Amino acid sequence: MILLSFDTEEFDVPKEHGVEFSLEEGMAVSIEGTSRILDVLDKKGVKATFFCTGNFVLNAPQIMERIIKSGHEVASHGVDHWNPQPTDVRRVKEIIKEKLGLESLGYRQPRMFPVSDEEIESNGYIYNTSLNPAFIPGRYMHLTTPRHPFMKGNVLQIPASVTPLIRFPLFWLALHNLPQWLYHLFVKWSLSDSDCFVTYFHPWEFYDLKANTQFKMPFIIRNHSGMEMCSRLEKLIEMLQERGECFTTYKEYAKAKIDSIKAKQ
Repeated sequence: MILLSFDTEEFDVPKEHGVEFSLEEGMAVSIEGTSRILDVLDKKGVKATFFCTGNFVLNAPQIMERIIKSGHEVASHGVDHWNPQPTDVRRVKEIIKEKLGLESLGYRQPRMFPVSDEEIESNGYIYNTSLNPAFIPGRYMHLTTPRHPFMKGNVLQIPASVTPLIRFPLFWLALHNLPQWLYHLFVKWSLSDSDCFVTYFHPWEFYDLKANTQFKMPFIIRNHSGMEMCSRLEKLIEMLQERGECFTTYKEYAKAKIDSIKAKQ
């Protein structure tokens, strides 16, 4: 089972490199990137999950309408990506309900940082996917956490996929920088001992970052950005489809997984 997702947030990475960047500028970049993502998904006929910030939901009504009409899942990704608050778990769910009429059942914390499990459960989420079980200097040190989905209380925890043994992360930066054949090989390796492949990208990766030097993006982020990233995503989907893999939303996977776990208890 393939769980493809996009952290649909206002572009704020330039701020990490000392560049002043407004919400309006960040939204323009991410709206264009999201449109390109949706073009690829429509072309290949697959469904995905869009983890949206409250800012994105409030400031991109047309693209949110397209996400919903295309049959993708809308889930929660905090409110303001640059300035996370403890109340975001509740508030973003409220924003999605108020503006879109949808019940968000899943949460991912901005930058995959820790989030209160108690808040996740008490606000009615059935799954949390805020864990990257790898060692990434300056971000994560999760070499002993589970690699596969597991229950914590009444909430299904869905870690991002890493390779067996060496726990090489298979998230967005890997597809940017590895030779595509090697990334595909690692994805197949991950699938060899798991019932799902879980990965995530961001809309701004599909914007031409190389042509915008004022953003001061590091090479590993600029590399293969824009339309090159669209091509890489399309080839990844094609490889998985040729293997006969099924794409589903996190919500549908979580419901089936929780039912399966409960049936075994």
